[in-house]
Amino acid sequence: MVSYKELGLVNTREMFAKAINGGYAIPAFNFNNMEQLQAIVQAAAETKSPVILQVSKGARNYANQTLLRYMAQGAVEYAKELGWENPQIVLHLDHGDSFETCKSCIEFGFSSVMIDGSHLPYDENVALTRKVVDYAHQYDVTVEGELGVLAGVEDEVSSDHHTYTRPEEVVDFVTKTGCDSLAISIGTSHGAYKFKPEQCHKDPETGRLVPPPLAFDVLDGVMKELPGFPIVLHGSSSVPQEEVDVINAYGGQLEAAIGIPEDQLRKAAKSAVCKINIDSDSRLAMTAAVRKVLAEKKGEFDPRKYLGPARDNMKKLYIHKIINVLGSDGKA
Repeated sequence: MVSYKELGLVNTREMFAKAINGGYAIPAFNFNNMEQLQAIVQAAAETKSPVILQVSKGARNYANQTLLRYMAQGAVEYAKELGWENPQIVLHLDHGDSFETCKSCIEFGFSSVMIDGSHLPYDENVALTRKVVDYAHQYDVTVEGELGVLAGVEDEVSSDHHTYTRPEEVVDFVTKTGCDSLAISIGTSHGAYKFKPEQCHKDPETGRLVPPPLAFDVLDGVMKELPGFPIVLHGSSSVPQEEVDVINAYGGQLEAAIGIPEDQLRKAAKSAVCKINIDSDSRLAMTAAVRKVLAEKKGEFDPRKYLGPARDNMKKLYIHKIINVLGSDGKA
């Protein structure tokens, strides 16, 4: 058993309380490798933003659970090295699909876990979430539950439809499970293809597709039922079109890739939404930089020469999200 406190990590409890009171959201950036982690830590340290290092089950399998523990510990020490005296860093399991997965992550030093029972019948979701909460709270690990289903595909998570969260269920769910935060469905989606073209309209000036607005009435209903309770948005990448354009210009084939407009995320961040998940945007930023270098320098084979620019491009993206979308800069 490895305690996250030994690694210098924190859980989300105090972090979320401050975010709700301050009208901003904590960035939850997914990572799979060293370059992504470096970029996240650099961005958070430079902006003094609390940050959640988010790992999916697939990413954990890819990176190795033991290496992840030391990478998280290294992230804390690296942040201090960069001048961040008291790093506020969480290591979080994204979309845990079973009690066993959550238990294993807790035992390997995660400070926060998500148990996603949203695909299960309501009572089964409640029972599974409660079981994870009971175990996690013994070690002061915070737990995120989920009500409602998001469409889209990302790692092991896949659904072809939305099921909006029902505000009338949230009090019962939170009361019965004891979860510390709640992921809800208000129209965000996983992956880079969040909406079908027929769901969107074209901007007459740019010709780009504009997605339908998020269901803020559902968010308002949830906040009315659970005043002051930490709410989470998954699938909240904005799919920057400039990165899509670079990828396509250098041989990629991303057609109709579209995300959540940043103005809607800003609005959500000022509400009880205190954690916003971003994954696809960094994948796009990384891929765009790698494609550009390899296309322009066809003889290049040193990974540092294309992964370095990829890291820099992701860092630029993370800083933009922290300052211009989530408002979490200077909060740690």
